[in-house]
Amino acid sequence: MPFLNVEIKAKCNRPAAIRQYLLGNNADFRGTDMQTDTYFNVGNGRLKLREGNIENNLIYYNRKNQAGPKNSHFSLLKTDNPELLKEILTKANGVKVVVKKIREIYYISNVKFHIDEVPGLGSFVEIEAGNKEVNLTQEELQRQCEFYIKEFGINKEYLVDISYSDMLLEKPI
Repeated sequence: MPFLNVEIKAKCNRPAAIRQYLLGNNADFRGTDMQTDTYFNVGNGRLKLREGNIENNLIYYNRKNQAGPKNSHFSLLKTDNPELLKEILTKANGVKVVVKKIREIYYISNVKFHIDEVPGLGSFVEIEAGNKEVNLTQEELQRQCEFYIKEFGINKEYLVDISYSDMLLEKPI
């Protein structure tokens, strides 16, 4: 079943301040996940296998590249056997790029927060307001995202319009 996230990604030079804000506002800290996202070649959208010590999911999503809050329509399948799934998808589609990151995961209600450290790219914060477990409109999700952008003091010039995979593909070798 597809769901909707309204999300932002921003460069973050103050991860400790954002962490402090989240903990000071009773965010539910789910842990630190060492994640490997393997992106596969597909005709449209994006297909990635996330392997971590907390999250192991196959994720298909479609999202415009734009700075600031953006809609992301996604489908997610939890997997108990990511190694086999990766082998099958690699044989069928080929690998486009692999993204490794250290991700802190927090929740306040339906809003998920990530504080990410991506080798070669730096530190980032992500805000994902989602309707997977609540009945909120796209406009309500957008307002939640905008609220936390202000709370975190994220300047527009720090907003990132593309995914980590795109950033890595654009990086000179």
